[in-house]
Amino acid sequence: MYKIPSSVLVVVHTQDLQVLLLERTDHPGYWQSVTGSQDPGETLEQTAVREVYEETGLRAFEHELTDWCIENRYEIYEEWRWRYAPDVRFNVEHVFGLRLPTVVPVRISAREHLNFIWSPWEQAAQKVFSESNAHAILLLPEFNPVTD
Repeated sequence: MYKIPSSVLVVVHTQDLQVLLLERTDHPGYWQSVTGSQDPGETLEQTAVREVYEETGLRAFEHELTDWCIENRYEIYEEWRWRYAPDVRFNVEHVFGLRLPTVVPVRISAREHLNFIWSPWEQAAQKVFSESNAHAILLLPEFNPVTD
């Protein structure tokens, strides 16, 4: 069965703008936020909750999950295009934020990720390989104003 060309990007972060990054198993050195394709019959929020749990062990509904109402359309990398129907070249990514009170331990999926780090937002934006992921992280202060 082919993947649906609709996915989520979930920027997992703390109130003080520490961002969780995951290192891809299939591309060591490629860091990213939580991502994943929508399954048939799922809402985007359900996809975000499922992907966060699968990739980190965190239960998104126990924290503050927010749909940022941002959509990014991008061409699917050639090496991953086989996962989609033959005529599909583009994916629409929907951006969410998941705010945690503080840095917490996570349980990464060894099938998908080699490692994780918590990084200050500006450094995290420089570290991720995806332009849309970097852009979402750079918007973090707008979606999460720091309060005293």
